[in-house]
Amino acid sequence: MAQERFNELAYTVRLFMPHGDPDGLRVIDQPNWSGVGVAFPRAAYREVSQRDEFGRTGVYILVGPGPEGSALPSLYIGQSDRIQTRLDAHHKNKDFWEWAVFFVSKDNALNVAAAQYIESRLIERASTAKRCHLDNGNEPTGPNLGDADAADAEGFLRTMLRVLPLLGISAFEQKESKTAASARTMLFLTPKSKSITAKGYAQPGGFIVCAGSSAVIQESEAIHAYMAAKRRDLLAQGVMVADGNTYRFTQDYDLDSPSTAAGVLLGRAANGRMEWKDAGGKTLKAIQEAEAG
Repeated sequence: MAQERFNELAYTVRLFMPHGDPDGLRVIDQPNWSGVGVAFPRAAYREVSQRDEFGRTGVYILVGPGPEGSALPSLYIGQSDRIQTRLDAHHKNKDFWEWAVFFVSKDNALNVAAAQYIESRLIERASTAKRCHLDNGNEPTGPNLGDADAADAEGFLRTMLRVLPLLGISAFEQKESKTAASARTMLFLTPKSKSITAKGYAQPGGFIVCAGSSAVIQESEAIHAYMAAKRRDLLAQGVMVADGNTYRFTQDYDLDSPSTAAGVLLGRAANGRMEWKDAGGKTLKAIQEAEAG
């Protein structure tokens, strides 16, 4: 039997750049999806405000840098029965955002209740993932949709969540289910010179550090500024908390790479492919090389 070329999760996303600028105005859609997204830098606001999509009901995300010393972005999530009404106000009154993306339906089928539902779910996911600074003042309660309407809204949301990482927004990504995680090789960090223990597993595009893992409190003087900022963010978000002479992870948390994960735990620069080892002592580097054949 011929090997299947694609698995069931394969999908296509189309990014149209009207001016050929990957950092400028981008229009995002997917075959057989009723929605469309528009991403744009703040400097292009006047141009975007002339687009037909701007007058429709939808959900939007404003993106900007986090507070000084933070490695995480700041996000504001909202919805409106007419996107332009809210974004006009935010363009005048909110200074933090540098670019934005909004999603509407191509056929105006996305109604206010569905937009409110999606807004609520996005804020809920961002609050749980703790991968950004939410500028929202509160966490709205979504409308009580019927089963069919909720299923449609969830379908629209799923496509949005596929698209957002391609635009550089990872604030809504959550850890895998326990079933999926159990199929991965568990890796451990037990440095002889540090009184910490940690476990986690590699996944495409990142590394999950498991709840209960410990990290050093004292950082190396040579620690990279990004790593130090990441540790401050985890403490501010409550992902790491003081626990005696170490920090402890309160939840499973997705970090950018095995090296970032090891560096955060060790408080210094680290080669994660060498630091993380399986139960038999084999390094992640050796495991990956064996899997590559």
